[in-house]
Amino acid sequence: MSATPSHHTGKILVVDDQPANLDILFRTLKVAGHKVLVAKSGQSAIRQAERTQPDIILLDVMMPGMNGFITGQKLKENKFTQEIPVIFMTALNDIDSKVMGFEVGAVDYVTKPFEFKEILARINAHLTIRKLQQELQYKNDTLQTQNEELNAFAHTVAHDLKNPLLPIIISVDLLAMDEGLSPSNTENIDFIRRNANKMNNIIHELLTLAGVRKAEVVLKPLDMKEIIAEAQERLMHMIVQHQAEIIMPSQWPRVLGHAPWAEEVWVNYLSNAMKYGGSPPRVEIGAMHRNDGMVEFWVKDNGAGLTPEEQNQLFIPFTRLNQVQAKGHGLGLSIVHRIIRKLGGTVGVQSEKGNGSRFSFNLPHAE
Repeated sequence: MSATPSHHTGKILVVDDQPANLDILFRTLKVAGHKVLVAKSGQSAIRQAERTQPDIILLDVMMPGMNGFITGQKLKENKFTQEIPVIFMTALNDIDSKVMGFEVGAVDYVTKPFEFKEILARINAHLTIRKLQQELQYKNDTLQTQNEELNAFAHTVAHDLKNPLLPIIISVDLLAMDEGLSPSNTENIDFIRRNANKMNNIIHELLTLAGVRKAEVVLKPLDMKEIIAEAQERLMHMIVQHQAEIIMPSQWPRVLGHAPWAEEVWVNYLSNAMKYGGSPPRVEIGAMHRNDGMVEFWVKDNGAGLTPEEQNQLFIPFTRLNQVQAKGHGLGLSIVHRIIRKLGGTVGVQSEKGNGSRFSFNLPHAE
């Protein structure tokens, strides 16, 4: 008897209580280049599968004691063997056995009497699938590990930077209160303060980005009026500095979300509207119901606007637009994008040169 070697070879566990079947399958699979293991009972098959971790199990349905269905079910319930593909061997017209096999987790079946070309073809197909699944799982595990390491690194670095930075900011604020400073020293202290605050904001954004990556939250109804008030309180120094005018409605729709994240979105949108708005900035904010059960919130500024090319670069992590006017959009808007996506919504921007920009985000309506 001869057989053409299959393209993919692997370790095959053949389970059958009939020595003649075991012998012919053993020789056929061996000639095809596979490593073949045999078991004559369901109990023996489970023990061998745990110990040897075959790539595929060929499992006979009709066996005394523990039949193929029970064996297959126990293989799928066992955490050490549940991922191993099982191919049932059953009689040609035994439809019920085929259906039962799929119900207990089989990936395929071969019929008796055996057609060996068919057996080899089916094994080859499932070995290919198994190999691809293992490669994908390995890449997913590697990516998961790298993401965890990156989050831990970002969190550690941010905290290590934040701890010595806060005393610097406090010390600079105390120095600025000295009325005897010369104009040049006052200017130097103001320069240090601005850049220290900028570093502090970047650290806060890194910590927020790392937190959003791994956090899972339960969506709850939001009091958007209160959240926006908190965001304005955080930005009060900036509002006063830019003499910004913020126009908003008195009532807001109730939506589902996570309050700390929603506040972070408003802080980013409002601060960008003031930084890149007109002189002075005129910022309009509002909300509108959509037909798809979402509520769209928006922030419109009176700035110079963005070209279509510049808009395409927004919401991408660590991207800086190649223009002084818009150089700060990158990290903050990427945080907005990630937050809203995890809350089940989307973000958007509408803008044209000379007519300002309108940034938006959607959240599910609370009803």
